[in-house]
Amino acid sequence: MNFRQRNHRETSQLDMTPLVDVVFNLLIFFMLSTTFVTTPGIKINLPEASSKELKVQEKEVRIALTKSGKIYLNRKLVSLGDVRNILKQKARINPKMLVIIQADEQVIHGKVVQIMDIAKTSGLNKLAIATRPRRRKK
Repeated sequence: MNFRQRNHRETSQLDMTPLVDVVFNLLIFFMLSTTFVTTPGIKINLPEASSKELKVQEKEVRIALTKSGKIYLNRKLVSLGDVRNILKQKARINPKMLVIIQADEQVIHGKVVQIMDIAKTSGLNKLAIATRPRRRKK
């Protein structure tokens, strides 16, 4: 009696379609997330500087001045009087708080100095002016 052996092995294969879908979704997610603007809604053309970028601190106040004359304090539209009151409150909480001024390069210099003076008289002495990195010429 000579029996034949059956060679009915099932070959298992990995379905690549879900794997490719996941990889493409991750690629799309990372491509989209890298294009987000850090300050959406406030259009400011910062002046260029060759110094390094300032590290973000937890205890900071950001004041943005647009070329149209609007003032934003931590991304909220405020008046000049509101800036004075809010900075005085912040100085009582933490007098070592950093004030970062983000002014469009077409804003009148006197407006920036006025904001700096308000910060100083409110008791906040650490001031910084935000710039964008200078583009290197090839």
